[in-house]
Amino acid sequence: MVVAKKYVIQKHRSGLLQPEDVKIVEEELPELKEGEFLAQAHFISIDPYIQYLIHDEEKHPVGSTIPGTQIALIYDSKNPKFPIGKYIYGNFGMRTYTIGPLKDDDPYGMPPQYILPDFNSYPYSYGLGILGMPGITANKGFLGLCKPQPGETVVVTTAAGAVGSVVGQIAKIKGCRVVGIAGSDEKGKWLVDVLGFDKFINYKRPDFAKKLKDAAPDGIDCYFDNVGGEISSIILSQMNKFGRISVSGSISAHNVESGEEPKASIVQRHLVLRQLKMEGFMVTRWRDEWFEIINQNLQWLREGKLKYKEHIVCGFDNFPKAVVDLMTGANTGKVILNVMG
Repeated sequence: MVVAKKYVIQKHRSGLLQPEDVKIVEEELPELKEGEFLAQAHFISIDPYIQYLIHDEEKHPVGSTIPGTQIALIYDSKNPKFPIGKYIYGNFGMRTYTIGPLKDDDPYGMPPQYILPDFNSYPYSYGLGILGMPGITANKGFLGLCKPQPGETVVVTTAAGAVGSVVGQIAKIKGCRVVGIAGSDEKGKWLVDVLGFDKFINYKRPDFAKKLKDAAPDGIDCYFDNVGGEISSIILSQMNKFGRISVSGSISAHNVESGEEPKASIVQRHLVLRQLKMEGFMVTRWRDEWFEIINQNLQWLREGKLKYKEHIVCGFDNFPKAVVDLMTGANTGKVILNVMG
């Protein structure tokens, strides 16, 4: 009998996740039936949406397993499509063992599971980052919506994160000038010196609007928005005519107390006067192209055109710490929970 550990919601709150908001419970799993497999979690993805979902009392009541994706090893199997020893991506949640296959009924359209393609020498954990959902988000969310042209200026917020760092590098591949925005000078040094960004702005320092003007004196053509709030309003105010904005997230609102959501200057005037195109998206829009996009990012990795960094938190017990690291900006690159570490 296999005993799985899983994180369940113990308390809903506004603001940053606290350790007492979640707890680990154990669950005895039944013997496998024909057509099933048993997956053992090795790496779990820590993403901003987790914080948001934990606060959603209607869809995720107290006692429900915390959603999430993972890379797992097929530990046992009675399904020839999922043989023992293969590594698998799975939308299994925050748990150590899972019986699959899951039904294809995720409300957000995420694929339930798939065998990882051949990554060659790259770690399996990349399947949760640059060779998985965040990498697809960066690739298609930027190229598909912003449609950058050589010589254009691109601004990326949360530029040192799993998505933003890839967006900026893809913009450089496409011949653009890139300004990255993040919350520490150390991150900025990595963006410029290692990833090849042209400029960096620390949004925590004063005079953000002036620094943005200095970094992009000819205006902004494309903006990849991960944060929302006043920073995004300032960026839109400095965009060129017919600029394009791809909206991936609103991290600025994830940690606040209920009723204290950040206020931002109105943006409609900029949209109208500059004739901007602003579009939000969910990555599952491109689910039919999933592996094609992974292979494109893999090719750029092999060619040295993309660099990638992971922020590893070891131990299943440290899930709350991993979430806090992400939401407070302690990470550089993709946050991964190493279950086996």
